[in-house]
Amino acid sequence: MNDSEILMNPNDLVRYLKKPASEFTKNDIIRYCEENNIEMVNFRYVAEDGKLKTLNFVLSSKDHLDSILSAGERVDGSSLFSFIEAGSSDLYVIPRYRTAFVNPFADVPTIDILCSFYDSTGKPLESAPENVLRKAHDLFKKETGMIFKALAELEYYVISEREDFYPGIDQKGYHASEPFAKWENLRRETLIFIARAGGKVKYGHSEVGCFMTDEHLYEQHEIEFLPMPAEEAVEQLIIAKWIVRMLGYRYGVDVSFAPKITVGKAGSGLHFHMMVEKDGKNMMVENGKLSDTAKKMVAGILDAADAITAFGNTIPISYLRLVPHQEAPTNICWGERNRSVVIRVPLGWIGAEHMVQHANPSDCSEYPKRESKQTVEYRVADGSANPYLTVAGLIVAALDGIRRPDALELAEKLYVDVNIFKPEFKDRLASLKQLPASCWESAEALEAKRQKFEKDGIFPHGMIDSIVAKLKAYNDKGLSEKLYGNNAEIAKLVAQFLHIA
Repeated sequence: MNDSEILMNPNDLVRYLKKPASEFTKNDIIRYCEENNIEMVNFRYVAEDGKLKTLNFVLSSKDHLDSILSAGERVDGSSLFSFIEAGSSDLYVIPRYRTAFVNPFADVPTIDILCSFYDSTGKPLESAPENVLRKAHDLFKKETGMIFKALAELEYYVISEREDFYPGIDQKGYHASEPFAKWENLRRETLIFIARAGGKVKYGHSEVGCFMTDEHLYEQHEIEFLPMPAEEAVEQLIIAKWIVRMLGYRYGVDVSFAPKITVGKAGSGLHFHMMVEKDGKNMMVENGKLSDTAKKMVAGILDAADAITAFGNTIPISYLRLVPHQEAPTNICWGERNRSVVIRVPLGWIGAEHMVQHANPSDCSEYPKRESKQTVEYRVADGSANPYLTVAGLIVAALDGIRRPDALELAEKLYVDVNIFKPEFKDRLASLKQLPASCWESAEALEAKRQKFEKDGIFPHGMIDSIVAKLKAYNDKGLSEKLYGNNAEIAKLVAQFLHIA
């Protein structure tokens, strides 16, 4: 990171310490706290429910700060994870220095730091979500020599009092601007706070979902990030969800990541774009086309797609979103620029490098050749996802695809280049396997393919058991058919899960 990148970095610690966050040390954190009158440190961590937890420390001395940064603290694991018994529940939470940021909401100067879980012997907790992701990425890097990068598309609804002044158009909110988009200011503030917390934001915009009831306005927005190594991609997503919720709380409005608010209106997904790099080169492209490596990854993910829903679509209303004709996937296939597939290949600037010169014919600036931006996009997950486990599942499946000798044949078999819902393609549609239609079916898919995730010790056996049991406990097999047309019961179910994850 050069001087210009340091000066332009919105993270206060990066600018003050004059080094990238990846190089932060304990002494750096102590120095920043001393020289900036920091009064409080918050340890943050994600437990089983997917929400950010907090442990507050009021700093009493330099020794006190040194102690918590060096040794972490004890927490009650049985209150954070269902698989930990009360009789042996103590866990350690240990700070990851590179995640430190200044809390934008605190009343006194405060530093927040994300933590990892460790067991009583000082080893990483096998079933901790962040550890499962770390293990998956470490194996991927070791076996392939490539870094797995990801970025999320975070969709959410802002729910406020009905406002008839400059009303938005029902289901036509995509990229709407003020005054027709009422909560653009909340989104802009969210983007700034995420960047200050170390998140790498690509952009934000209003989304398709826009509708009103007699009392409320429902307005959908999206924040998309830049590609980051897998662990960092999830960390910035976790912090972003907390920030947008906090701002909604301050503004007096509800913010919901629920996959479905009401039938017939756009649902909210949590799409993940993926790419792999080796020595800084994007390996998703070869000779101007999608590479064999990318196709093998796609094949592996499609082969495990039904089971991955157990990590990424974890509540009954997840399956009210995964229905035909709603730009949400239902059948296991992939394609280019098609939004109803499990994996979409978006535009990647391949063969389209000179557009800016055409748009600016009088500009004589130099435009150096840049590395390809090509990704593939997994479109199934939603806001109920545990992002650590979802991305870990995608990495495991992608690696399985790279290992498979028949991966390219499988990718070719599952490729679609048409709108498969048109009547003339009904035979092609019938040939494709369907995603699960309920938590129950998702659990059965995970049970059937659990070895794929337990292999290499990535997902612990007990964790898979726990996920299967939790999904089956909803007893929701056939629920979509039972609820069809019953808007009152659907509304009750949505209310139950409005603030999921």
